[in-house]
Amino acid sequence: MVALDVDSSDAALQMRDRLGDSVGWLKVGLRLFVAEGPALVRDLNQSHRVFLDLKFHDIPNTVAQAVESAGGLGVNMINVHAGGGSEMLNAAAQAAVAFPDMRLIAVTVLTSDAMPKEQARVVALERAKMAQDAGLDGVVCSVFEAAAIKTACGSDFITVTPGIRWGGQDVQDQKRVADPASAIAGGSDFLVVGRPILHALDPRQAALEALSLMRSA
Repeated sequence: MVALDVDSSDAALQMRDRLGDSVGWLKVGLRLFVAEGPALVRDLNQSHRVFLDLKFHDIPNTVAQAVESAGGLGVNMINVHAGGGSEMLNAAAQAAVAFPDMRLIAVTVLTSDAMPKEQARVVALERAKMAQDAGLDGVVCSVFEAAAIKTACGSDFITVTPGIRWGGQDVQDQKRVADPASAIAGGSDFLVVGRPILHALDPRQAALEALSLMRSA
């Protein structure tokens, strides 16, 4: 999944065109969605599957309504923050039932969080179990928690892993990072890659390099 962490529709669509069919998924986060809104999401969804990464975290009714709105956009994946608790997660899951082609996942611990790895693993595992009990399809976690979550929740429970770097790239604000091969070997189903591709001289080639590393695992 290429994270379109850019500030405008023009930049997002240019990056989509440069990537072409090298990747199947594009991720739209807070910055881009606040700047350009639903129209861009619908446009991107014409050529790629879209993960709408807005991390809904509010009272249960508000989150349920947000999930319904996201489903109406036709996106293929959305997320909520597991920190909102089981009642909120249940409300989100119930709202998502109306959109069977949309995967609903929960953020466990942000990969930018400086929480010690063992503590992050424990918290992520607790939140993953809570999300599964609520009926969600999976979670966002770091590669360091993915294997434990797979063991506890089963192979069908989706793990989406940000914080991907390789070849000596700057980790920037990420604290728990891994290369593509290690992430796949460690139990990740989807890898989210932003700056290593967005800032590459040839984004398509960078995406293909990441995919090659994934396949090596």
